[in-house]
Amino acid sequence: MPRIETDPKLDFADVMLRPKRSTLNSRSEVVLTRDYDFRHSKHHYEGIPIVASNMDTVGTFEMAKTLAGHTLFTTIHKHYSIDEWEAFADSINRDPKILDHIAVSAGTSEADFKKLSQIIDKIPELKFICLDVANGYSEHFVHFIRKVRENFDKHTIFAGNVVTGEMVEELILSGADIVKVGIGPGSVCTTRKKAGVGYPQLSAVLECADAAHGLKGHVMSDGGCTNPGDVAKAFGAGADFVMLGGMLAGHDQSGGEVIETGA
Repeated sequence: MPRIETDPKLDFADVMLRPKRSTLNSRSEVVLTRDYDFRHSKHHYEGIPIVASNMDTVGTFEMAKTLAGHTLFTTIHKHYSIDEWEAFADSINRDPKILDHIAVSAGTSEADFKKLSQIIDKIPELKFICLDVANGYSEHFVHFIRKVRENFDKHTIFAGNVVTGEMVEELILSGADIVKVGIGPGSVCTTRKKAGVGYPQLSAVLECADAAHGLKGHVMSDGGCTNPGDVAKAFGAGADFVMLGGMLAGHDQSGGEVIETGA
């Protein structure tokens, strides 16, 4: 039988950050850079932990080049071919300032694993892998994370999405360094409507961050941010990274088809 939870759960729109006295003269003086050490890969990360989603019109090579110039991160979408990856790496002269701020994305099929292996073989400078599935609660996903960790023990692995502390713990113990948190809050996600599955995003981040940090893991809030204030709330709830999709869509670097409308 399903268990009904009656305690309140919060979305970004349900809360505000209460102000307190500050020594800063302006919000522009806030230091945005963060540095983290990851549990499994042992990598040291330093940058602004805002992440472009691996949506096919957000996580583009053009987006990566632009954002890396500001030390922001991009998860590259999984529709690029191996040849396109190699051409991109060569076009930037395998610049670590860019490659240190991007992740190669993959699903969980055998074909996905083979392609992931080939990309990393061609571009060994890549340090980050993003494992992205619709259902982060499947046993198959847990086994796949273990397989990727065994084969790429020096790489930092993002994995998700989930929304509960116990599953965050399982993914971290299976080899994930950063767990993506969020089911249904994204502007184009239909999971809540189609399957009735989800969790209010701010509460999900609060609970998942607490679980991850207890294991020296990290979490990435994925979805639901429609303005900069929501990003601040996600960090306030304990997110180590915040992934954006819709907020970065529609820019020159986003790819996709350009549609011109009349005045």
